Amino acid sequence: MAGHSHAKNVAHRKAQQSAKRSQAWGKLIREVTVAAKSGLPDPAHNPRLRAAVKAALVANMPRDTVERAIKRVAQGTDTENYDEVRYEGYGPNGVAIIVEALTDNRNRTASDLRSMFSKNGGAMGESNSVAFQFEREGVVRYPPSAGDADTVLEAAIEAGAQDVESDEDGHAIRTAIEDLFAVREALEAKLGPAESAKLEWRPNATVPLDEEAARGVLKLVESLDDHDDVQSVYANFDVPDDVLDRLMA
Repeated sequence: MAGHSHAKNVAHRKAQQSAKRSQAWGKLIREVTVAAKSGLPDPAHNPRLRAAVKAALVANMPRDTVERAIKRVAQGTDTENYDEVRYEGYGPNGVAIIVEALTDNRNRTASDLRSMFSKNGGAMGESNSVAFQFEREGVVRYPPSAGDADTVLEAAIEAGAQDVESDEDGHAIRTAIEDLFAVREALEAKLGPAESAKLEWRPNATVPLDEEAARGVLKLVESLDDHDDVQSVYANFDVPDDVLDRLMA
């Protein structure tokens, strides 16, 4: 298992530093709603919903707001229908980008994102045009306060995780797709509630960028991430931490 990595998920880092609370809450409640509809509207019997609820509460969303959303699904009064859609494309400098969205209008979302790619020096591609450059995996995230790297590594090994990355931002415990929720439950028994637990895309290789190139790529990634329908954005670029900090300040 790896003990440390400078690789950053831009969406995760951006959420920590500068997320607009109202927009972030809107995206979280949409995930709660979709998760509740994907199985039983009961967190105790629906792992995806349980993860969505925990993510909402970690973001300081009032519990009543979350519970009302689940109740609407359970009672059949929620009439919103969202599709889970993945969009792919290339940004400046050949950076591969994957965008995950929950949308009630595929045509609108596709048109908006295609325009964002084009205006920022990129191009949206067809399905699977860049996905082959990434691996799908489960990721359980903990803040630094969960413990030091050795403590988290030991807990991750016992829980059946595949890999751990620990740095100043916290701990990312990686799992096989099918093991995500079992690993999370085992980790929470040792380390307490996780910050998040979800499926993510991890690049097989990264494109190194200097400050000027990174500025253009980050502008595109942030534009995509700010769209109301977009839940997550993943990209395969690598930028030194000090440069990333300056650009995202």
